[in-house]
Amino acid sequence: MTAIFDSIIFDMDGTLWDAVDSYCEVWDVTFAQTGRPELKVTREELIKCMGLPIDKIYDRIVTDQSIDRENFLRVLDSNEQSMMPKLGGKLYDGVSHYMPLLAQHYRLFMVSNCGAGGIHNFLELTGLSPCMTDTLTFGQTHLGKDGNINLLREKYRLQAPVYVGDTESDCTAAHKAGIPMIHAAYGFGTAPQAEAHVQSFAELAGLLLSSHTNN
Repeated sequence: MTAIFDSIIFDMDGTLWDAVDSYCEVWDVTFAQTGRPELKVTREELIKCMGLPIDKIYDRIVTDQSIDRENFLRVLDSNEQSMMPKLGGKLYDGVSHYMPLLAQHYRLFMVSNCGAGGIHNFLELTGLSPCMTDTLTFGQTHLGKDGNINLLREKYRLQAPVYVGDTESDCTAAHKAGIPMIHAAYGFGTAPQAEAHVQSFAELAGLLLSSHTNN
């Protein structure tokens, strides 16, 4: 990849950290609080849903029509806000080291399909807030990733952004927004149509830093 970018827009889950085990705990607590303690969600089930908005994840995970969908999602969101700042996730190797270096050369952003406070919790837990210019989530705007990417492009007049994500849905959203994607192949999914693929965050940083330096 030889393109010159002026900004990098990151996905969160599967790209910067793995918080799936924590999300499983949030879902299990929510099932119990809404009267269905026998129901559980597995790591494998949630991984298959990564990159989707929460309402679509619900539709894939919960097949029992007797559950009050709106109430469950409301309790789930509340539990995520209260539990995730304590549970957190595991940053992928190299993220904490290379993100400040990338921020020296690019404007950095995050776009995720998580709840309204998901990225805030991530940034607070990881200490990466100073690296980010701005962030948007599905929970804030109720827009898909392509819509939020376009909002950031317009607001900051980005001329050549690139999206970094780990799933095919990330790639579809980036292309729908008219920008290329670098696939974080170390994450949760595949993205055969992505413009580039990296096996680690260190490789991603090397690609972007060398491209910037060489140009």
